[in-house]
Amino acid sequence: MQAKSISIPAEQAQHQSRMRLMWVMALGAVLVLAQAMAATARGMPESFADLAEQVSPSVVNITTSTTVETSAGPGPQLPDGSPFEDFFRDFMDPNGDQPRQRRSQALGSGFVISEDGFIVTNNHVIEKADQITIEFFSGKELEATVVGTDPKTDIALLKVESDQPLPFVPFGDSDLARVGDWVMAVGNPLGQGFSVSAGIVSARNRALSGTYDDFIQTDAAINRGNSGGPLFNTDGQVIGVNTAILSPNGGSIGIGFSMASNVVTNVVDQLKEFGETRRGWLGVRIQDVTPDVAEAIGLESASGALVTDVPEGPAKEGGILSGDVIMSFDGTDVADTRELVRMVGNSAVGTSVRVVVFREGKTQTLKITLGRRETAENAVPAVQPVPQEEPQETDVLGMTLTPITDEMRAQLELPDGMEGLVVANVDESSAAYEKGLRAGDVITEAGQQKVSAVAEFQDRIGEAKEAGRKSLLLLIRRQGEPRFVAISIDEE
Repeated sequence: MQAKSISIPAEQAQHQSRMRLMWVMALGAVLVLAQAMAATARGMPESFADLAEQVSPSVVNITTSTTVETSAGPGPQLPDGSPFEDFFRDFMDPNGDQPRQRRSQALGSGFVISEDGFIVTNNHVIEKADQITIEFFSGKELEATVVGTDPKTDIALLKVESDQPLPFVPFGDSDLARVGDWVMAVGNPLGQGFSVSAGIVSARNRALSGTYDDFIQTDAAINRGNSGGPLFNTDGQVIGVNTAILSPNGGSIGIGFSMASNVVTNVVDQLKEFGETRRGWLGVRIQDVTPDVAEAIGLESASGALVTDVPEGPAKEGGILSGDVIMSFDGTDVADTRELVRMVGNSAVGTSVRVVVFREGKTQTLKITLGRRETAENAVPAVQPVPQEEPQETDVLGMTLTPITDEMRAQLELPDGMEGLVVANVDESSAAYEKGLRAGDVITEAGQQKVSAVAEFQDRIGEAKEAGRKSLLLLIRRQGEPRFVAISIDEE
């Protein structure tokens, strides 16, 4: 069967053709506009060339020289009485096998932050260096001196003297960086000289091993020698200091870490003013609030920082107690222990702050005057003597408990003033064993009240059940370190 043909007048055909062409052109314009808007929204640059040209004069290569001692090494093995013994002693080792000195060199990166010559880099780049040479993009070289270092954030501040004002780059606000934003790293990878790599922010607020870690993760290529170099946003602002990579082979696999600029600027300001860091100190030992701990103390959500110990210091003077949950610090909510440590550390020494704590089902606001962490690193909690309990063993919640005796105190190396119950044994099928309690642990509190007798411990269990709790919060100490554990009381 043949298809039926239909004739269309020429004018009508031309009109339809023009309409189709107009629709195609309009659709094309819409697509181009949409792509342009999307590129603008993402901040996608057409090229990084202008940015690289803008910031490169402020990025420096750093060469350090260090004197290290090495042993003379093993000499030739000769039989006793050999005629060659004197020869090798006098000519091959005239110093009598004394340690020898040699020069060791290392390479890194950095960037100028002021026209008068302040330079930021990593502490590990210049640590123990006898000589630090700064090479600028122009090829000019200057000797640098160390203004101050902070091993906790791996940041160092250097200074060079120049007859001319130096080009420098500003810091940006790292808190504004979003996952997916474009970034550019500049440095001296593997000693190859000035090199640029680009990528995106892969993740925020990464922690590696430091107390004050706040790393930006990026897939911009970072290799050995990039340490101390800047991570730029597309506005030419430094939002991070390239510090570390995650790699099984020592080379870049697209997982690099830059210390966030908001951490760096605080450290740099202190190093510039004092030559050292001066961090705030609250004076508490803390742990995160887990869901079972939150349930045990009647807290609606598992947030805040649970205080496990309060040694002599600002917190004790201000009224904070073991068992308190710090919910807010200086007007800012506390999500967890890491956030509290950072907030306190970034606060000025001597500052008076308001701390909101959750205690016995209610919140209280306390006023604390912060001390200085650097002078209190070795603070030791004070202890108070208590009466000695008579030995008594009882099985409770899958644990065999007994009050502390002099013999146990000596065996476990407990302080003279510590009171509590020693865990003599733990049933491996019990909730206590599952929660990590072991023989030798000392329970000092139950239900956020001190216990020194098994009867007191059993009273706390009864009180928790009457209050409708499913678990009981215990404060235990293992080798002197305090930790809270919420243990189920359903099986009792």
